[in-house]
Amino acid sequence: MLLPYTLTDTHTHIYYSVNTEKLKQQIDHCLEKHITRLFLPNVDRESIPQVMDTVAAYPDNCFPMLGLHPCSVKEDYKKELAYIENMIGQHKIYAIGEIGIDLYWDKSTLAWQQDAFRTQIAWAKALGLPIDIHCREAFDEVFAILEELNDDKLFGIFHCFTGNLAQAQRAIALGFKLGIGGVVTYKKAGLDQVVQQIDLEHIVLETDAPYLAPVPFRGKENETSYLAYTAQKVADLHQVSLETLATITTQNSVKVFGI
Repeated sequence: MLLPYTLTDTHTHIYYSVNTEKLKQQIDHCLEKHITRLFLPNVDRESIPQVMDTVAAYPDNCFPMLGLHPCSVKEDYKKELAYIENMIGQHKIYAIGEIGIDLYWDKSTLAWQQDAFRTQIAWAKALGLPIDIHCREAFDEVFAILEELNDDKLFGIFHCFTGNLAQAQRAIALGFKLGIGGVVTYKKAGLDQVVQQIDLEHIVLETDAPYLAPVPFRGKENETSYLAYTAQKVADLHQVSLETLATITTQNSVKVFGI
């Protein structure tokens, strides 16, 4: 049976529950809410088997990305990058991610993070793949690298975008979609006002599950099925139906990932 619409979660760590009944329950909840396309970013070498096992269990619904998360960039990051690059050669993936810069937890690793980010952008360009960007308290640093390396091969998603309107427009000008998640439902975050001013052609949806659950689950463990609440919020902000919002944002995800 064809669903009346399809929602796409462009960024979920649902694989943390791999090989458990919890994963099956969460996938079932997604399918009940028309969320049939889930894109899974790993964070380090240990999470690669979790991602791939989840994809193997649900090949029609789950699609992998691979990269080294900026919070996983440590002193041995070059060895980690070499390992992940080798894994990329062994698997069909749809993006390099999640990658980027995070200065919330540790500013001392900035130079390593910048090097790892540049290296992984080069992989993406060579493979013709998008990048999935993690940016936390590091917009200036991320934009500096993106503008340095900007060309027609650089594209992707600003995962968990929480910036202001000027930063949104800057990301869009560089060819990126904005990954909008549960934060758009938070009253004091201000993201709703930004999203309202951004054309839907530049927006994709995500959960970042199990993090950043939308209202009414804020503060609790997030699930990919909760994408429905974020989707409804964005639809309301743009005064369109949920079906229209789902169709546009899923088509945007197809343009990014090629599937």
